[in-house]
Amino acid sequence: MIDVLIVIGYFAVIMITALSGRSKQVKSADSYFLSNRNLKWPSIALSTIATNIQGYQFLGMMGSAYLFGLAQANLEINAVQGILLATFVFVPLYLKDRVITITQFIKKRLGEKVGLAYTIANIALFSTITLGAALFWGAYAAELVFEEYLNVLHEDKLIRVGILIIGLGIFSAIYTYLGGLGAVVRTDIIQFSILLVGGFVVLFVAIHHLGGWGKLYTKTPELMHLHLPADHETLPWIHIFGLFFLNINYWCANQTVMQRSLAAKSLKHAQVGLMVGGLMKYVMALIIIVPGIALYGILKDQGGLPDPDMAFPYLVSTYLPIGIKGIILCALFASLMSTVDSTFNSLATLWSIDIYKVYINPQASEVQVVGTGRKTILVTLFTGITMGLVLLFIKFNNSETAFTHTLNQLRYFVNCGIVVLIVGAVIFIRPSHRGALLAFIVTVPFQFLILWIFPDMNYFMRAFWVIISGLAMLALLSWPVKTCSPASLFKGSGVSTGRFGWILLASLIMIHVVFH
Repeated sequence: MIDVLIVIGYFAVIMITALSGRSKQVKSADSYFLSNRNLKWPSIALSTIATNIQGYQFLGMMGSAYLFGLAQANLEINAVQGILLATFVFVPLYLKDRVITITQFIKKRLGEKVGLAYTIANIALFSTITLGAALFWGAYAAELVFEEYLNVLHEDKLIRVGILIIGLGIFSAIYTYLGGLGAVVRTDIIQFSILLVGGFVVLFVAIHHLGGWGKLYTKTPELMHLHLPADHETLPWIHIFGLFFLNINYWCANQTVMQRSLAAKSLKHAQVGLMVGGLMKYVMALIIIVPGIALYGILKDQGGLPDPDMAFPYLVSTYLPIGIKGIILCALFASLMSTVDSTFNSLATLWSIDIYKVYINPQASEVQVVGTGRKTILVTLFTGITMGLVLLFIKFNNSETAFTHTLNQLRYFVNCGIVVLIVGAVIFIRPSHRGALLAFIVTVPFQFLILWIFPDMNYFMRAFWVIISGLAMLALLSWPVKTCSPASLFKGSGVSTGRFGWILLASLIMIHVVFH
């Protein structure tokens, strides 16, 4: 009963907080989509990382860490690469042009058709895989950990998870619809705090039952390597090359993640906020990856888990007392809702600014633009819930695999082309607009071609070669091609931000050396 009251209190606080700063009448698109471009660095840092953290990190990544160990942390800590590029290369360009969407930047550099292709690809991806995966993971995790409480919803497990997917999607859509980005940021700060508390509780409990930090090296030494052999099926060390480009997609060209930086009060606030977020990624790696490794050590001589994605639920249901479990459930809901509300807001922004205002009603007033954005939230609520239910059935039919890698492969069919566009827009001087569109389109058949010729190639490396091929095609079709000098691409808001960036880069290199 205590756990249930904690969860009810959490939902009440989130709704009250979301609507507390809402004005009765939205005056402009900037106020609804970018919170009047007035976000300071703490809000940018906390909200950005809260958006990044999903239920799949606690279930999928912890499950993958249970199987593959510290190597799974590469997907967390190497985000710093993308964050540093976003900080010093991409965000200065976005803020200089005062864009609302990244599409506006793409359109300026690569032409209207390419900008439209970028928008359509992102809307298709966000409204299906992104929303669906976030809803699925959060609901699935809640069911696995709190089945005894959720039995009141329905006696059938599939239906219970489906009800959670629908209910949590509707709740997130309501406060995003009413409050815009301001509501998203306010709730994300609370949600991230709950995520952090819940994550550390699970971490310390896992380490305690393992026997202490030193036992990670005595009981699970085979899992304490950041770099696995180059021929490893899932996480070879060479995957960091593909991950480098994919981090550019996520941290530099993703409207959902970049929207806070676009709403920054100044370039300095945007840059400091992103880099503080980079430091938080180390913390998230600690509380997501280490418990999975510790649990492997705990169960090493007991037969282990039949489903690696059961690692997190097993820790919570086995070792945590009443009351603390309620906090963990809130953390799972927070991981879901902080991603879903941000995705709703970004979908509303992309559709209303890049499609409706440009192609459907160029004379639309600010009120009409915001109204269309709100309608977009309602439509994509349906598509997100539908995809969440589809992923639920896929997972139930393939429970023995680490599902996070399955979802990654689905995303990368679209993301590779987006990387080609955003990198080409920044480093090439006067690239061919037709060449950019063609390079973007052919990345999809490139994926299938490489998959057919080299069926055993790691999917990160497949993404690497697809992106390299797309960039080579863009360069060839833009011949004679000119590129910006590396020095001209980087811009800091001051000496202190530059030093912060160097320190963050040095910390990433040191971690790779120490935990190689």
